[in-house]
Order: sequence, then C-alpha cells, then structure tokens
Amino acid sequence: MKFRLCAPFHATSAQKEAAKAILHKFRSGEKDVVLLGVTGSGKTYTMALVIEALQLPTLVIAPNKTLAAQLYQEFREFFPENAVEYFVSYYDYYQPEAYKPQTDTYIEKDFVINEDIDRLRLSTTRSLFERDDVIIVASVSCIYGLGSPDFFYGMHLYLEVNMSLPLEKALQKLIELQYERKSRMLERGTFRLIGDRLEIYPTTEEQIIRVVWDEERIDSINEVDPLTGAVTRHLKRKLLFPRTHYVMPKHDLLKAVGSIEEELEQQIAFFTKQGKTLEAKRIEQRTRYDIEMLLTVGHCRGIENYSRHLDGRKPGEPPATLLDYFRGEFLTLIDESHMTVPQIRGMYRGDRARKLTLIEYGFRLPSALDNRPLTFEEFESKLHKVLYISATPGPYELEKCRHEPVELLVRPTGLLDPIMEVRPTQGQIDDVLHEIQTRIERKERVLISTLTKRMAEDVCEFLVSRGIKAHYLHSEIDTLERVTILRNLRLGVFDVIVGVNLLREGLDLPEVSLVIIFDADKEGYLRSTTALIQMAGRAARNIHGKVILYADTITRAMREALSETHRRRKIQIDYNKKHGITPHSIEKAVREDIYPGESPVVLEATMPYTIDELASASTEDIEKKIEELEQQMWDSAEKLEFEKAIQLREQIKKLKNLLLEL
Repeated sequence: MKFRLCAPFHATSAQKEAAKAILHKFRSGEKDVVLLGVTGSGKTYTMALVIEALQLPTLVIAPNKTLAAQLYQEFREFFPENAVEYFVSYYDYYQPEAYKPQTDTYIEKDFVINEDIDRLRLSTTRSLFERDDVIIVASVSCIYGLGSPDFFYGMHLYLEVNMSLPLEKALQKLIELQYERKSRMLERGTFRLIGDRLEIYPTTEEQIIRVVWDEERIDSINEVDPLTGAVTRHLKRKLLFPRTHYVMPKHDLLKAVGSIEEELEQQIAFFTKQGKTLEAKRIEQRTRYDIEMLLTVGHCRGIENYSRHLDGRKPGEPPATLLDYFRGEFLTLIDESHMTVPQIRGMYRGDRARKLTLIEYGFRLPSALDNRPLTFEEFESKLHKVLYISATPGPYELEKCRHEPVELLVRPTGLLDPIMEVRPTQGQIDDVLHEIQTRIERKERVLISTLTKRMAEDVCEFLVSRGIKAHYLHSEIDTLERVTILRNLRLGVFDVIVGVNLLREGLDLPEVSLVIIFDADKEGYLRSTTALIQMAGRAARNIHGKVILYADTITRAMREALSETHRRRKIQIDYNKKHGITPHSIEKAVREDIYPGESPVVLEATMPYTIDELASASTEDIEKKIEELEQQMWDSAEKLEFEKAIQLREQIKKLKNLLLEL
C-alpha cells in the first residue's frame, strides 16, 4: 500500500508552497528542516502532504499525550486507507522504584496500566512488521527501552488452513508468547480450549480468533465476535505476535539468567569487599527471587531492569526502542519542537540519577542503568529525515537547519493572530467574569492560564460557585480524562477550562475565542516569549480571538510576544488583501473518542458544594462532611461512576487541607 491523502478540502497555495519548499530541502540532501507555522495555518495538513510525497514510514513525536491523541485522530482522517497508530506511555499511574537514604525509605514501583493504550502500542509494532504505509503518532516514550524487535518478531505463531500443526504444539507456543489460559470468559491476551477448538483473543484486535483442528491439521480459522460468538470473517491464515514486548525464547532466557548470575556474584563480592554486608545480602535475595520467577514463568516484576542481559547487549549499549522497530529509512516529524526536543534531551539524566542510588544501596544490579531512555546523541543517530514543526522554534532546531526555516504564517480561513491586550491586575476577577459572560452569550469558550495547580483549582471552584460551567486541567488528570474534558469543552458541557501548562501547545479548539493569562508579568518558563505566543495561539481559530494578559508591568517576554504578533498580523492582513480573503472562524466537527465504540463520557460541570460554604463551619461539621463525601466516593466507585468519584476525591482533599489550616 502507498500513502494516499484523503481530505474534504484542497491545499491552499500557502500550504502547497510550504510543502514544496520542505520537499526541495529534503531532496537537496538536507537532513533537518524547520517549519515555522502559526496555529490554525494547517501545519498538520502540510505534514500530510510531505508524507504522501516522500512515501516513507513516518514517526510523529508530540510533547504530550493530549496533543498526540489529537494528531492521531487527524492523521486517521487524512489517511483512512493506511495504518495510523498511537504509541504513548501505557501508565495511567506510575510511581518509579526509588530509595531515599536520608530516611531509609524504599519506594516500590507502582503503576496502573491502561489496557487500551497497551493494545495500541502492540498494534504499532505489529503494523511496522506487516506493512510500510505506517504513520505512528508517539510521545517521548518512544525513546524508552521496548524489548528486542528480533525476539518480538521472531517469537510468533503462524496459523494457516490445512497446515499440519499438532494442537499441543500450538498451545505450548501460546504459553511462550505469554498468553494466559482461561476456562471461561476470554480477555485480551488469553486463550481457551474447547475440544478440538482453540479460541484466542489477540492483544491487538477486537475479534476472537477461532481455530478448529481435524486431528493434527488445521481445518478452519475464523474471526468471531467476542459478545455474540457469531463468525464475522473466514481467514486463510493468521499471524499472532507476543502478548508483551518483553519476550524471548527459552534457550536465550537460560543464557540471560547465566549472565545475570555472573553479574550478581561480582556485585556481592564488591559489596563484601567494602564491608557492606547488608547491601550484599539485599542484592542477593532480590536478584535470586527474580531469577526464580524468570525460570518459572518467564517473567518477573521489574524485568526491564535486566534488559541488557535479556537482549544480549554489552554494558553501556543503548536499548532497543520503537525507533529500532522500523526496518529501513523513515521520516520523523517532531511537533511543537520547542517543547519536544528539550524533553527528549532531559530524559536520560533524570532516569540515571534515580537508579544510581538504587544500585549503591543494593536494590538493583549495575546493569539496571542500561534499562534507560536513549541519550540525545543516540536519538539523533537513529534519525534520517527530520522535520521540526513549531510556531516558535527553539535554538537547537534553528541551528540544525542549514537555511532559514520554511514559514507558514497565513491561515486558510484568513484568520489573523488574536489581538493581545495588557490589563492591570486590580479588579481582574470582576473583569474576567464580565469577559466570560460575554463569550457564553455568544456560545464561545474560554481558556484561563494560571501559574500553579492550586490556583487553577481555586479559580475553577470560584467560577463554579458563580454558576459558570468550568473544569480544571493539569498534569494530575490522566490521559483519557484530559481528552474527554477538552472534548466536553467543545460540546458545551463546559464553557471555561482553567489550566497551567497543558493549555499551550497544539490544542485544536475552534470554539475558544478568549485566552486569559494571569500573572503575565511573572518572568519565568511559563511566562516566556515562547509560552505567551503559544498560549495566544489557542484563540487563533476563532474570528473573535482575543488574548488578555493581566499584569502591572511589561516584561521583555511580553514585549517580544506583542511585537511578533504585530509582525505576523501585518503579513496576514497583506496576504488577505492580495488574495481577496474574508476571514472566518474554523468549523470542525467534534471527533469521537480515540477508542471506537465507546460512548463519550460527560463529566459533571458542577461541584457538590464550594469550599467557601464551609470556610466558617466548625471542625466537627467539616469532619462530618468529609465522612459523607468519602462514603459517596466509594459508592460511586462501586457503581463504576469513576468520573464522579474523582471529583469527590478532589473535594475531600481540599476539605482536609482546610481542616489542617483550622
């Protein structure tokens, strides 16, 4: 299959010129190209034009899961005939293993895996094996160790009608692939045997695979609906990949265990020589237990810490990552590069510092250091053609680019960059309420940026107490809930979203006509020139777009943001006059959730009460209220009303803080 771009509209002259310039640079031998594109100019569509022209497997890296989900949905629409995959961290909650020597506190690794995202990750690597027309939208998790592609692709189960294969051998192979045997209800990654009929629920698919044997020959292979049991499709052949990326053949596992034991003996001798008896005993007990689990079930908790031994790598060698699953040259698109590049650069050092402490005190072998993200230099060495996309490219991208960046400053709709206005902080709350009410009357939406999570929650609570449908958005809210909150903003469930840093890059919200920035003159990362321009871009998809910066002084960052906005508006006005374009707001349908078949979750836009109502209450009344809300929270969780339970949990936290203050 070849990439074939499908869209209900045609590229504008500006998009065609930008794509043509990018392709010319790549075909002239340039490896790194920068696209400076303003919000709403059609950067994603321009990226799609480049993908279709180059016909290379493509990796798109986004700075966060929210933007990755948005890009994934857009590329699925642009390339419906091709494989568009989603690869982000599959943890809804993650507490890394750590040790604090000051308090002698060991923190065990704790996590909650999102099964849907895990399925999409496995679907990604399967697609890379089966076809070339693959677009993968990923977060920076793509630079973390993933397990050897040789083992993952080599350990598969191939089934074909009329194929001679003993049933017992197929069952044994499924166990090696870490599928679990079930007797009743099937889940993804499990199988069951009913007479001569084997039913397998692959980790990457929505349908069950039913294989029927006639003695030692496969008689039929069918796809079956997991709910009704009805046959939906007859298959001639089927290829099944492992349940997890961390798998290996038995003989290689035995070799890896021997290597682990050898390193263990060296580390015990090292601790003993230094007189660290406790550390020597600790590392021996922990590692012996892991070895026993590996030999018994082929897996252990924290198996990734032994990845160097499992992969057969030398000390210091980089681990296999998603980038190693590509089988040849591929195109890399780094979206919002001013954010994504620094993230990739900083991953290695933070991971190493934590593990050095674990190794020093006997919780992990030194080889745990080789279970790591790629260094930035290793990441660079694996890339071929790279397109950096941002409205505010960073110094790294601009230095890598041999010539001036390709600019895409005009929008298909003719929209101008929003007007930026500076207002004093005195009386800002009343002013904000007035501005919000104006937008609500026009059925438009508002984004508010604060500097802290606490302030975001407090502002949100204040707005709700005034009858405004508001919700906050920050890093403690999990991936799928973030996507749902933003979707509900577009649907009108909320009129206002209050957030910290998540309101900056790439959020496609045409209904938003106003961005409010509190503490705009507090100089720092969140109020830099880049941050201010990016936040202003959230209002650039609406004809009434406006940005209000509440500040008492004009900082250098504010001055530069105002100046750049003025420059872009002038170019856009001149372009519109030349081409006779009348600006109009972007109209875009609200997409379904990432996971097809799921009904959209609508979160409550109101709180059960406000903190202000209880501020003057006695401690006994507050304690009673906490007990009531805790009971409601557990009741909601039992009814699977998790969104309501989350809201109640947040209210309980605030009440407990209020109780401490009293």
